Amino acid sequence: MDTAELQLLTSLEDRHWWYRERRAILRRELRRLPGPGRALDIGAAGGGNTRVLEAHGWQAVAVEYSDSAADVALSRGIRVIRADARELPMRTGTYGLVTAWDVLEHIDEDYLAAAEIARVLQPGGTALIAVPCDMALWSAHDDAVGHLRRYSRPELAGLVQKAGLTREGMWSWNVLLRPAVAMRRKGSAGSDLGEVPPLANGLLTAVVVAERYLPVKSWPGVSLMLRARRLLPRGSALG
Repeated sequence: MDTAELQLLTSLEDRHWWYRERRAILRRELRRLPGPGRALDIGAAGGGNTRVLEAHGWQAVAVEYSDSAADVALSRGIRVIRADARELPMRTGTYGLVTAWDVLEHIDEDYLAAAEIARVLQPGGTALIAVPCDMALWSAHDDAVGHLRRYSRPELAGLVQKAGLTREGMWSWNVLLRPAVAMRRKGSAGSDLGEVPPLANGLLTAVVVAERYLPVKSWPGVSLMLRARRLLPRGSALG
């Protein structure tokens, strides 16, 4: 993703329906975990998700490859490290949680980034991963935002398994809007990212919020969400 796209993203993420609901998903996932500890937010951009982690008591560090995005996160008071997800400058087994939302699809050697996620996790630690799904949805939007691929469920499951993580859950998101997304992107010439009028923003928010209560997580969506864990050594137990 180029600098202009990153700057646009960071300017929109506080109010845009897509980012707001993604933060709500993160908050729900955090409530599943045993308690706050050290967290790493890979591909943090302006730090929207990092701030959610901090608000829930996690000692969070943002990791960002882009200088401009790292500067935005830093200006918001977020602890940020500029680094490559394929070679994290963190010690092995030091984080209870690693988030990597909309990161892996930008990296040629996504398997190296997945392996690094597994490496820095503590035994028993959790990884929360989000990626765009289904190459049938590929469009000019993907080219514009720097995607190299969209994932199928087997591809994402295989990636985290080879990295040494145990998948606990995988589900689709942005299911109800998938037909509209597919239609819009079929004729698009660039990124979908942009300002949304308040009324439309409210309506789109209502649609994605409805997914929380409907049995649609196994249906095809626009994104895949995954929760995985680095297993404890055999014979060990937490606490």
